[in-house]
Amino acid sequence: MSINNTLFRPFSLKSLNIKNRIVMAPMTRSFSPNGVPTADVAAYYRKRAEGEVGLILSEGTVIDRVSSSNDANIPHFYGDQALAGWQNVINDVHTAGGAMGPQIWHMGIMDNHRSGWVPSQPFEGPSGLNRPGFNNGNTMTDADIADTIAAFGRAAADAKRLGFDCVEIHGAHGYLIDQFFWDATNQRTDIYGGKTLAERSRFAIEVIKEVRKQVGDDFAVIIRLSQWKPADYDNVLAKTPQELESWLNPMADAGVDIFHCSQRRFWETQYEGSDLNFAGWAKKVTGKATITVGSVGLDGEFLAAFAGASSNPSSLDELLRRMDRGDFDLVAVGRPLLADPHWTQKIREERTDELKGFSKEALMELV
Repeated sequence: MSINNTLFRPFSLKSLNIKNRIVMAPMTRSFSPNGVPTADVAAYYRKRAEGEVGLILSEGTVIDRVSSSNDANIPHFYGDQALAGWQNVINDVHTAGGAMGPQIWHMGIMDNHRSGWVPSQPFEGPSGLNRPGFNNGNTMTDADIADTIAAFGRAAADAKRLGFDCVEIHGAHGYLIDQFFWDATNQRTDIYGGKTLAERSRFAIEVIKEVRKQVGDDFAVIIRLSQWKPADYDNVLAKTPQELESWLNPMADAGVDIFHCSQRRFWETQYEGSDLNFAGWAKKVTGKATITVGSVGLDGEFLAAFAGASSNPSSLDELLRRMDRGDFDLVAVGRPLLADPHWTQKIREERTDELKGFSKEALMELV
């Protein structure tokens, strides 16, 4: 089992041609004043490309809906100024030999930001809820839904126009698309609701179809999904392999090329009777490429880390075993790359004594 033979093989799919299997996971940074990425943001991503990351997925970037964000410093993926900032980012990444896709995002119903900033219109979601018993916004009308689907499509089209290599739709972690998936936050009785997960996936499928329509057949489309929610870490949306199949296959048919399967810990199994994780099961039931993610390279999981806990470097042996077996195609790495732009190079050269841990102080600056 060799790191170089496993993690450092090229990967190609449609518009995506990358030199290794390592993906920089999307990580919110809030360093884009009024939604505009700065030169510091471009330099942050360029350093990861210089550090030999195969594919960089940007921090979440919000689409053109007034209440798509709860933070004034989250980058936009719309408007002339923000898109000019992203043009600088992708130009720098390509100059450094890297590949990149933006993660396009609508947060849905959110808690108010600790800064006190709120959007000029109320938050919006399938039923006004972001967790059971917490209503902090409006229920979306048919017109709201149609405009939101169109805004996802425009963002994807802009990603292609600016020269990005792919696009990722954020459908995980309790945000808008995920709020439609979850029965606790989707209590609609129209075509966007329903008793089954498959029925509640209609909004996601329409977003995917619009994105695919806007970018064409040859541009790689990724969707990020999670079973867990920030409001319920133990939640499982698809409780059986059959339910997983009924959830994911329609999205694959709608245009998803790669499923980015978020877990808190990548080594945890998904269903009894198999040691496959979420990404392994997604690949098994859809036949599509998958990305695994969740505490790769560190001994502590990311939710504890973002709450202030530190983590130390950990072995990649279990990851390599599963990857050699063909469970998944790509590996997303978050905190190690946030703290150290040279992490990928150090892994490739087996300079394990130089690997850094992670502490909450790394969140305070763009390294």
